[in-house]
Amino acid sequence: MTWEERINFVKQIPYGRNTNRTDFSLVITENKGTCSSKHAYLKEFADKNDIPNVVLVIGIYKMTESNTKIGTILSKHGIDYIPEAHCYLKIEGTVVDVTTSNSNFEVIQDVILEEIMIEPFQVEAYKIAYHQAFLKKWIVENNIPYAFDEIWSFREKCIEQLSK
Repeated sequence: MTWEERINFVKQIPYGRNTNRTDFSLVITENKGTCSSKHAYLKEFADKNDIPNVVLVIGIYKMTESNTKIGTILSKHGIDYIPEAHCYLKIEGTVVDVTTSNSNFEVIQDVILEEIMIEPFQVEAYKIAYHQAFLKKWIVENNIPYAFDEIWSFREKCIEQLSK
């Protein structure tokens, strides 16, 4: 299987959380993965096989009901968007998003608030801590009328909706 074939193969794997967030081989064995596990799997594969210029990125974007298939969870609570941490690759500087078979990064590219490069092992604890710190700051700076725990709960409902 070529590198391009591997990328396309992983893109066809259904979206879903794996039983262990740190074992990226589960993307293959469990035949499912999230943006974090799928892209970390590919980055790890690229590193082990000397495939150059592959970068793993966390992008914080404005997750809305129109750019992400999350139903009406946000509008029910009077929220326009929630900053969401999304993982993807940059290969030779070009974004590659294999989260789902129909992922289209162009839908969110204009609402990226911040990007950082990470290593695969950082998709677990570091990504969560980074995302939560960003949300806490956003809540304060934007006078959001909900506590962090409520916003995180809304976000979890959105992610649950994506898995359906």
